[in-house]
Amino acid sequence: MNDMIQTVAVYALPVLFAITLHEAAHAYAAKYFGDMTAYQQGRMSLNPIRHVDPFGTILIPIMLYFATGGAFLFGYAKPVPVDFSRLRNPKKQMGWVALAGPAANLLMALLWMIFGMLLGGLHANELFFMRMAQAGVLVNLVIFALNLFPLLPLDGGRILTSMLPHKYAMQFSRIEPYGFFILIGLMLLHVLQYWLVPVMMMANFLLKLIVSPLNFLLN
Repeated sequence: MNDMIQTVAVYALPVLFAITLHEAAHAYAAKYFGDMTAYQQGRMSLNPIRHVDPFGTILIPIMLYFATGGAFLFGYAKPVPVDFSRLRNPKKQMGWVALAGPAANLLMALLWMIFGMLLGGLHANELFFMRMAQAGVLVNLVIFALNLFPLLPLDGGRILTSMLPHKYAMQFSRIEPYGFFILIGLMLLHVLQYWLVPVMMMANFLLKLIVSPLNFLLN
């Protein structure tokens, strides 16, 4: 129980930031391209309460943690409402709206990485904050990679739909009602890791390349 409390304390802030900025980024991009739906509903906000889904963000992860001993975790935030028909160029711009969420997570992973480097460079012996920085990088890389998986209703599915010719995009969109169940099945069969691991490794390599000048200065 003590270990669980410590784990929750370390991951709470990174997870809240990750889902909040991810959803707010979708809302901002939608507004930028002409859809005011999320903005009018107050979802273009950095207030976590506006994005937390009591069932998907809190109850499901806790139940899975206890049921699997922490081996399998899954959760989701309250999706930002986007009316793609209101975008100035719906088919093209839905891809940019979708990409905004994972892009926000990649940026947050970068910021958490810099935070951890600064703690190490300043010799701040705060184990809790070092673990939080590591959790921040991990959480955001997982969300980044997972959401880019090309399956509707994930962001990767929206991006792929925007890139496909109209005929194939319509056919692909028929998967969406079953996408959540397909995703869970891929997770349980450990198939999804063949996507997550390479994407996370490539993103992590890119981030380390970006921060390498700072790392050189601190060392």
